[in-house]
Amino acid sequence: MKITPLAQAEDRPRHLAVGTFDGVHLGHREVIAGADAVLTFDPHPTSVVAPGHEPRLLTTLERKAELVASLGVRELVVIEFDASFAAQSARAFVDDVLLGRLGAVSVSVGENFRFGHRARGDAALLAADGRFQTRVMPLLEVDGEIVSSSHIRGLVAGGALEYAGTLLGAPFVMDGTVEHGDKRGRTLGYPTANLVPRDGFCTPGHGVYACRARTSDGAWRLAAVNVGVRPMFESGRGELVEAYLIDFDGDLYGQDLRLEFVKRLRGEKRFDSVDALIERMALDVAETRVVVVSGPDATPGPAAAPC
Repeated sequence: MKITPLAQAEDRPRHLAVGTFDGVHLGHREVIAGADAVLTFDPHPTSVVAPGHEPRLLTTLERKAELVASLGVRELVVIEFDASFAAQSARAFVDDVLLGRLGAVSVSVGENFRFGHRARGDAALLAADGRFQTRVMPLLEVDGEIVSSSHIRGLVAGGALEYAGTLLGAPFVMDGTVEHGDKRGRTLGYPTANLVPRDGFCTPGHGVYACRARTSDGAWRLAAVNVGVRPMFESGRGELVEAYLIDFDGDLYGQDLRLEFVKRLRGEKRFDSVDALIERMALDVAETRVVVVSGPDATPGPAAAPC
């Protein structure tokens, strides 16, 4: 897939889907369907127009591109959202960006899409423009609730990763570089690969999760993952994501690791003894084997697309 900064977009007609698309969830996928290019914004517009109130994001730009590519889209055009762009009028966005730079033949948006200075542009403004076709998708409802990035962020924070994955249309993912920890897991018989949560991005609520893990060699493995602060031990390290890769023996320090969260197994807790903790960890591993291998989606999500 081609990732194109707006200033470098080639002159060609495009069938565009436009939006922030954090998470590329089921509702976003309805908007994107049929498009050959997606126009998005980075960083999240709220970080510029209302700094300090921006949401914790579900996806990095790289993960967003990967998910968009899995939908058959050829190109992701990225607008660097800054104060100058935020000051651009809605009309200038249509004339200079959608038509002038990107040659929009058709434009697809969600019904709540807003754009331009002070968000004065909306789907109705696009639909009234006869220079391109406009497709306005109604908000998608699942189980009586609107599918939205904010709703899914709440599910992730609350540990409801199985349902979050359903609304996303793919597992919730964390990517990172394996860092050195206290090496306590190996003394318990469960050595872990440790990721530090990224600032500004969603982290699952504290607890133990059944996951799939992809190592830098591209291999997928089962993983029992703890997210939290390790209440049994005083480490002073703060929040950490600790992945025990089942049936794996190797050194992952400094390597990239992807975690796909399948299901929350339990909350994080303090045990009466280290032996009780080890016994519970063995049960977590056994449950992970059952949940991930026999679950309704036993195959990993979309692999990284060439960009």
